[in-house]
Parts: sequence; C-alpha cells; structure tokens
Amino acid sequence: MSCTFCAIVAGDIVSSHVYGDDRVVAFLDIAAATPGHLLVIPRQHSPSLESLNPEDAARMMVVAQALSTALRESGLPADGVNLMLSDGAAAGQEVPHVHLHVIPRSTSDGFDVTARFGHPQRNTLDTQAAQIRSALAAHF
Repeated sequence: MSCTFCAIVAGDIVSSHVYGDDRVVAFLDIAAATPGHLLVIPRQHSPSLESLNPEDAARMMVVAQALSTALRESGLPADGVNLMLSDGAAAGQEVPHVHLHVIPRSTSDGFDVTARFGHPQRNTLDTQAAQIRSALAAHF
C-alpha cells in the first residue's frame, strides 16, 4: 500500500491508536511536536482538502474538539491546543492523505509557530476578497 495513513487505517502499520469510528481515526504522531501530539485522519483516502468528503471534514473537527478536551484531562501538559492542517506540499503537507494535527501546548514546551504577517491596504484586501468570492460561487 503506497499511502502510509491508509496502511495505518488497514492495520498494516502499527499506530498508537486513540480513537476510531466509521469516518475517522486518531492516533499519536510518531514525529510529535509535543507529548500527546495526535493526528486525526479520514478512513477514506483523500490526498487534499479539495477531495475530502465534507462529512469526513466535519467529523474530523468534532473528534479534534473531543480530543482537545481529553488532552487537557489526561494529565499530559496541555494548557492549550493547536489545530493544524497543511494542504499541499507548498503548505508543508508531507503525507498525501488529509490529516489534522491536534497538538497539546504548554507555555514551556518549546514549540513555536511563526509567520511574517503583513498588513495589506484595504483596497488590496477588497480585491482579494472579490477574487475569492468569484471562485467560491462555483462551489455553493
């Protein structure tokens, strides 16, 4: 099987399983940013958000919400939680199967998410919003 996450779903690769239902599976990330770092994936192979079944997407978020609560109650350091999903190689997606990271956070964990945030002019924002609305119209 060429997809690592599909192999995990099939039971061909061992994982530290935390949750599973008919739509999604959650397990500990072997490349954890912090202790308790989880991945939530759809059972159905979906290489991108564009291909992801909307019901699977919704279920991933519901499960991530419950996992966030469970992390805080687990005794692991979890004063906060980051949810991260990278879609496409340019965004840092390494495994071509949609996956939502649920990363427990504490003030001293050393994990850092950085970006260079800009402050574009309103007319630039309005132009970009119009472009997105135009493209979005085809999907609703």
